[in-house]
Amino acid sequence: MSESSSNPKASSRKKQETPEIIDVDSLYGADEGPETSSPSSSQIQRAHAAKMDGNSVVPSEVFYVVAGPSAEFDPPKYQPLSEDPASFNFESIPFPPNTPIPYSFLAHTLSTLSETRSRIVIVNTLTNALRTITRFHPASLLPSLYLLSNSLSPPYSPVELGLGPSIISKAIQHVSGLTPAALKRLYTKTGDPGDVAFEAKSNVRTLVPHPPLSIPVVYSSLLKIADSKGQGAVKQKQAIVEKLLVAAKGEEIRFLVRTLSQNIRVGAVGTSILIALARAMVLTPPPDLTVPVSDNSPYHAPPDLILQVKVAPASTGEKVVDEAREKILAKFAQAEGLVKRVFVQHPNYDHIVAGLLEAGLDGLAERVPLTVGIPLHPTLGSPMRSLEEVYDRLSGLPFVAEFKYDGQRAQIHARKGEDGETHVKIFSRHLEDMTDKYPDVSSLVHHILSKSSQTTSFIIDSEIVAIDPNDGSIKSFQKLSNRPRKDVQLHEIKVSVCVFAFDLMYLNGQILLEMPFRQRRASLRDQFPSVIPEQTGSARFDHVESCESDEGNDAIEEFWIRSVDSRCEGLMIKLLDSGEIADTAGASKKEGLRKKPLPATYEPDKRTSAWLKLKKDYVTGIGDSLDLIPVGAWHGNGRKAQWWSPVLLALRDPDCGGIVALCKCMSGFSDAFYKSMKERYAEDSENCSRLPLWDDVDTGGYKPSVYFRPHEVWEIRGADITLSPVSVAARGLVSETRGLSLRFPRFIKVREDKSLEQASTPEFLAGIWRNQQGKGQGHAGADEGQLVDVEMSEELVEEDSEGRESG
Repeated sequence: MSESSSNPKASSRKKQETPEIIDVDSLYGADEGPETSSPSSSQIQRAHAAKMDGNSVVPSEVFYVVAGPSAEFDPPKYQPLSEDPASFNFESIPFPPNTPIPYSFLAHTLSTLSETRSRIVIVNTLTNALRTITRFHPASLLPSLYLLSNSLSPPYSPVELGLGPSIISKAIQHVSGLTPAALKRLYTKTGDPGDVAFEAKSNVRTLVPHPPLSIPVVYSSLLKIADSKGQGAVKQKQAIVEKLLVAAKGEEIRFLVRTLSQNIRVGAVGTSILIALARAMVLTPPPDLTVPVSDNSPYHAPPDLILQVKVAPASTGEKVVDEAREKILAKFAQAEGLVKRVFVQHPNYDHIVAGLLEAGLDGLAERVPLTVGIPLHPTLGSPMRSLEEVYDRLSGLPFVAEFKYDGQRAQIHARKGEDGETHVKIFSRHLEDMTDKYPDVSSLVHHILSKSSQTTSFIIDSEIVAIDPNDGSIKSFQKLSNRPRKDVQLHEIKVSVCVFAFDLMYLNGQILLEMPFRQRRASLRDQFPSVIPEQTGSARFDHVESCESDEGNDAIEEFWIRSVDSRCEGLMIKLLDSGEIADTAGASKKEGLRKKPLPATYEPDKRTSAWLKLKKDYVTGIGDSLDLIPVGAWHGNGRKAQWWSPVLLALRDPDCGGIVALCKCMSGFSDAFYKSMKERYAEDSENCSRLPLWDDVDTGGYKPSVYFRPHEVWEIRGADITLSPVSVAARGLVSETRGLSLRFPRFIKVREDKSLEQASTPEFLAGIWRNQQGKGQGHAGADEGQLVDVEMSEELVEEDSEGRESG
């Protein structure tokens, strides 16, 4: 008698050892995955070895049989990218020119970035990577920028990947052969989807390797995922993900899945990418420019100049004079200023890359100008604590005070087409397209252009505010927030609005950004009078109520009191004419006070002293609310035992590309918010772990009970800023040994309109602290990270909760 017939367990074991063959292409269709160099009819089959028991995390081996080329496709060995760009050697690049850049090279770049917080290393790595891509395959530059920036399209025309974690998990499970229980153990062990996929596929071998992924293939596959709509979309998306995972090797797996999860976990933020792009173009211009680069170009470093740069010596403390390097650094500065200026006025990588590849840096501004229909980044205001501080900051220069309405900032673009049609776009502060949300504002714009034969195009900065349709009186932000957000029909509108215009950036083909605010304001008022359209449902148009400084301090102070008593948030103080103010930061005692220019121009994406904001709810306390990131929490005590309290909050540090802890917060939360927070951050979920899984977060001396996945921004106010031995936020900016912390922080609301990249920074916090010290409002005692939990009465809790929803 055979062992199998006498031993049921042996029979079962023999049955398990027979591989199960699954043809992935037959399940999902051969044409639904990424386009690679393998035949379109390739068949992907897998067999599971029967060596996995109930306790193993990954199977011993999973084999893939792939019809296609038989040569091995091991990831190439790449040289370090973090070295000085002036000495970077292209000769050892292991792929041929004029072929799409391998995705393994981008994974190598992302891996290097993930291992450092040094701004110099980040910029050098990005610069060398972008130079390599530009030199060997310029067509790979655009998808590389999108993948590096963790996006697929410009912010005003977002392409939503629409890929939930369940699809990614199922794809990993299908490709690796993991059981659901084993996959869950891996998630518990690592916490990061990329690490899970990397470990899950570590024991997978291909008998006939799949062709390597390229950067364009990965990017186009992501677009296919985003385009998958309707019936069968989930199946289509999973098929594409699986084929990408089958083709990926080594670090490609980790960063591919992180990209699919939309969290690449590297310190390469938007500004670093723009700096690196500019430097790459200085050192390695695109090969096929329509006009050859001149050696006299202010943006181009000739090869002989690069060869003259001296290699940085070992750390001997000796300073070496390097004229060639200084010349290149000067060109870097000019190029960075150009690229940043173009991007904040025209934030579209497609157009910028096309301009660079056609005309280089010298022709970029001409080819990518400010354009009606493409939003520019808005000017931002600097916070002030009092009118006295405003007077002191502006040093007697003329200004205008404007009501700061509690509405939604809107950038309105309009132009008359050659066909006579009016084209309207409305963008939010964060460049999101809100045109469908405000058909009444679009109707208003159509009305304005139809009544004026002289106005053909414009870009207006404004605030959309809810009003009473009968008398035009201002309503709360809560009313405005009750409007639907998408696909609103004009006849369905129940909350009327008024557009309060306060700036004009473009008019009839002319860019007005360089004009002083007095001129822009005069053009706005002359060209666009107040409008109350007759059409039912259409929005109103008006100018912000204002008071000029030449009316005297008494008038300004009375105007301030009116804003405090109204539904406004406070005042915006704007410089009317360019001038000079005292440079208190750059002056020495010997030199005395020097003057520095203060332009009254429109400065996209800058927090300028020409625009000052004075909000009524922080005339006492710190000069501005902070936008902070929750990164951890402790178990509550007493009544709060079932919730998280306090919560650890953090700043975004663009210099290191990470997140740094600032303070604990346990005030301002309603019971309803505590409950929803515990649901969003359920223990051992993807958003909450007992282990510090998110390595880009530095918690300093704080040791929370659990760690949160950074993905939300909260508005927080506090009494003042203090030095702290526990916090690492802003350490080195005001003290070499201590960071800064926020005393008596209080939760205001979740900022759903802000991403992590828009959270407050250590520089911003340090500026508030210096301002506080200059006014003698600093506290001698250091914040040890301890809090007094001040309970609110039920009435105050309800009132505070309503206020947060309206803000």
